[in-house]
Amino acid sequence: MPTYIMLANWTEQGAQKVKESPRRLDSAKRALADMGGEFKGFYMTMGDYDLVLIYEAPDDAVAARFTLVLGMLGSVRTRTLKAFPEAAYREIIASLL
Repeated sequence: MPTYIMLANWTEQGAQKVKESPRRLDSAKRALADMGGEFKGFYMTMGDYDLVLIYEAPDDAVAARFTLVLGMLGSVRTRTLKAFPEAAYREIIASLL
């Protein structure tokens, strides 16, 4: 399954209700699982982003839908990166002419 890295920041609404964040995380995990995906890692971070999520989804459409579902809730703004594991990286590089 493809891997995605999501960088997230709390919105003003999300920050005001930060104590509810663990419950929202549990809901996000369930929503992704219902779409056939799975969380692989979750981190609260310091710096430019408040949260980093690493997850797998069956395809880009599911990853996009998951991102939109989170955005509709209004607690976070996200940036999503598609991640290529080392084996795929090596294959891509080896295919260069």
